[in-house]
Amino acid sequence: MSGAEGVVRVVVADDHAAVRAGIAAVLAADPGIEVVGEAADGRAAVQQATALRPDVVLMDVRMPRLDGIAATQEVVALGVAVLVLTTYDVDEHVDGALAAGASGYLLKTAEPDALIAGVRRVASGEGVLAPEVTMRVLARVRAAAPIAVAQPAGIDDLTGREREVLVGLGAGLSNAQLALRLGISEPTIKTHVSRVLAKLGAPSRMRAAVIARDAGIA
Repeated sequence: MSGAEGVVRVVVADDHAAVRAGIAAVLAADPGIEVVGEAADGRAAVQQATALRPDVVLMDVRMPRLDGIAATQEVVALGVAVLVLTTYDVDEHVDGALAAGASGYLLKTAEPDALIAGVRRVASGEGVLAPEVTMRVLARVRAAAPIAVAQPAGIDDLTGREREVLVGLGAGLSNAQLALRLGISEPTIKTHVSRVLAKLGAPSRMRAAVIARDAGIA
């Protein structure tokens, strides 16, 4: 987190002003989160991310000028984490957001505490999925598992420890859970996760989890 004293800096992107105001009010209830910018469309979201370099962009899916999924891809390319926050519980949107590099996907029906926790988790490099979509994502991954699994590029470059970390990512473990499972510190886990993502060319740990499952090692 890059803000003063660990404050998470957030840009809220949504094409409805009242919704943006409501989200900002929820986040303002947490002294460790600061809304530093707002955007009414996807193109403005990319511009805000470029200018402000926040820790997290909260991104709606359906927006004018540039949709949220396309904007997510551009924002992630800047090195800024994206948490999709949308009304739409649609598999196509979930898959598109995760493929674009989003670190999480929540619905606007989420309780304030869940939204705040999601922002914090994404800012710390972890992933989050709405409970409503988690089981469907896992079910689709299992159903689509190929009979003969080809190893994705980068898998063979992982060290033994990095492979263990990737298995944990595929299981949806947090950094704290990985540290407990492997008996090493959270800072060390964060370093391993960063190396795994770099070697796999994965923009987020959520994408790395999908790669792990596709490779049949999760």
